[in-house]
Amino acid sequence: MLKQIINQDDSSDTSKPAEETAAAPKPRVSAPLSGMTGGKNILSSDVEIKGKLRFSNDLIIDGRIEGEVNSEGDLTVGENAQIVGDVKTRSVVVFGRIEGNITVTDRCELKQNAILHGDVTAGKLAIEEGATFMGSSTVGTPRSGNKAPAKPAGGQPTEGQ
Repeated sequence: MLKQIINQDDSSDTSKPAEETAAAPKPRVSAPLSGMTGGKNILSSDVEIKGKLRFSNDLIIDGRIEGEVNSEGDLTVGENAQIVGDVKTRSVVVFGRIEGNITVTDRCELKQNAILHGDVTAGKLAIEEGATFMGSSTVGTPRSGNKAPAKPAGGQPTEGQ
């Protein structure tokens, strides 16, 4: 997991003994992106990966990935991100660009400026106004059990069919 190093001013509180001041953690000042993460892993905008990417927890990608992305976790594709390859995760929220197919077991969200060139297979699909989606979608959970036989176009079977 990535960690952020932040300079802290230790001289701000002189009313407590040195041992107590050193033991008490100071509040961290975080960058805007890390404040949103809530324990998620981040690949920042200067990261480029070619090959297969696998992860088990949640991940935010803001860089460039060329290859397959696989996980049972949740994926957020940042607005600077570009993925060229198929994405298979539990859920995905897309702010950036994906050129490939998305297969998720739960939910796929395409945000306002998202661009997707590929097919989507998802339990749920949400597309905001302004998103670009060029492909086909299969949404919902597959029904289990026997399917009813399809009726011919006229509604009634004809002899010889």
